[in-house]
Amino acid sequence: MIVLGYNGFSRAAELFGKLYGYTQDSVDRHSFLGHDAAASLFIDGKLVAAVEEERMNRQKKTTAFPINAMRWVLGQAGIDFADVDYYAFGWRFSPEFADDAISRLAGAPIPPEYKFQAISGFGELYTGMLGKTAILEDFARNTGHELTEDKLITVPHHRAHLACGRTFAGFEDAAFLISDGQGEADSAIMGEVRDGEVKVFEQFTIDSRNSIAQLFAEITRYLGFTPNNDEYKVMGLGGFGQPPAREDNPLLNHVITFDGPGRYALALADDPRGPRAYLPLFDEIFGGNDDTRGEFEFQVRVASAAQQALEVVTAHQLRALADVTDLRDLIYEGGVALNCVNNTKLLQDLPFERAEVSFGASDPGVSIGAAAHVVREKNVPIVPVKTPYLGPEYTAEEIVATLDGYTDRVTWEEYADGAIVAKTAELLSGKTVIGWFQGRTEYGPRALGNRSILANPSHADMKDVINTRVKHREPFRPFAPIVLEENAAAVFELGKKQRSPYMTFVFPVKPEYTERIAAATHVDATSRIQTVTDDSNPRLAALLREFTARTDVPCLVNTSFNVAGEPVVCSPKDAVECFLGTDIDYLVLGDHLVTKR
Repeated sequence: MIVLGYNGFSRAAELFGKLYGYTQDSVDRHSFLGHDAAASLFIDGKLVAAVEEERMNRQKKTTAFPINAMRWVLGQAGIDFADVDYYAFGWRFSPEFADDAISRLAGAPIPPEYKFQAISGFGELYTGMLGKTAILEDFARNTGHELTEDKLITVPHHRAHLACGRTFAGFEDAAFLISDGQGEADSAIMGEVRDGEVKVFEQFTIDSRNSIAQLFAEITRYLGFTPNNDEYKVMGLGGFGQPPAREDNPLLNHVITFDGPGRYALALADDPRGPRAYLPLFDEIFGGNDDTRGEFEFQVRVASAAQQALEVVTAHQLRALADVTDLRDLIYEGGVALNCVNNTKLLQDLPFERAEVSFGASDPGVSIGAAAHVVREKNVPIVPVKTPYLGPEYTAEEIVATLDGYTDRVTWEEYADGAIVAKTAELLSGKTVIGWFQGRTEYGPRALGNRSILANPSHADMKDVINTRVKHREPFRPFAPIVLEENAAAVFELGKKQRSPYMTFVFPVKPEYTERIAAATHVDATSRIQTVTDDSNPRLAALLREFTARTDVPCLVNTSFNVAGEPVVCSPKDAVECFLGTDIDYLVLGDHLVTKR
């Protein structure tokens, strides 16, 4: 059985721009439904390929119909659209959802003329984009292939997230929390998977109007960043300050209330102005104004309060979940699960013994999850898979053909029989920055060692060098280290974790290593680590071994191979262009060491 999972709407940008004023140039450019468009392919229960559309069309977090991604995954299997048994789409906006939405709009506390406008706008969005008929029309318009209705299976958004988490967690039975900005009508669900059956504990479901992720996104906007994209900047800023005493946190005092076990509510959930209603409230409770909002100390204070509020809310949810299930393995997915500072605290402070957050925890994962959900529904066993390296790979011939187009700007040398590893370790022993391009493209928002920028973390100013000369981003932004799994416990306080292969957890750096890996240690003496094994990434593991043998430094700085605002590189051409447009010192493309003329 062949199942292709996907996410993305070709009309999202058009309709959200027309109806809500969201445009590709606005601060809301990443807030369209269908962002992180992607495609994945399962054949007889095995995930054989997956890639995000942004890696192909070079538009970060694109909502576009993933035609390039679809063609690539089909090409990997040597098949065409007609060969696919089912197409799984990671949203289900059912007629019942539409009826409920219309009823809520009709009952909203706004003048009748605004109700008619709102209902009319929703109708245009539903008939032009969200409904199953619109999805079928979108598919045919972009692929030229007509689908019968039975071959398109729409999967509830949070169920797709859950299915993605189940695919990679390695757990049979597990409790789960799925939390993001918005599924269809909800923002969070909790429950358990037991004996293969999913049970949602409806008493813990949080609707989208009370989304903690949406609140965090509005804090992100308030601090001058891009919502639904820059939340990690707020998380990073929080590390520069001390969170307030819980009783003094303005968000916990004035915005969030707790409604019993596992439930919470936001103060302005019913405000007809929507999330923007919070912006003047933030000024009021934090003492902000046009002058202070851009000040670093003010931003740190707000970010620390926001991070603490997120931690308190999710701990409140999971404490209730732990009270009603005896399962002690946890699957945690959705955009909120990318807050890796919170993830570690939740695992350490709550009764769960193991917790996993996948490399596809945010919306890239719904394309994999939608397909995995359908595979399970058709009673086909999922073949276990642990690798995030699911995207395009390029041959030595393709690499050389690309380099031949840049002979006036670069030179290169090929190193045979794996000698490139020793040469790269030698270069990294100094104060150099290297673009590292190997094997298949990793999936998800994190660079996991195949499309990475690498550097020596023992140079304390390396963080500033990469932020300013290479990434062109804010100077407060931290960098993550990669470390051999066998060495991780010696360098970091792992607590209940033994491994962290996807950079989804943060750990304290042991005091004796904070200076030795200074560029990969955040201001609060923590690091978001990626652990590597010989099985998970043989060449990267070999590089770490060689580098450690030369320097006695057990980690490398690892950040995504891109500049701010651009997707991670995918092809050799992307890599060369990024290399030439930055102050990266060397580029390693497969076995080829590239330097600038």
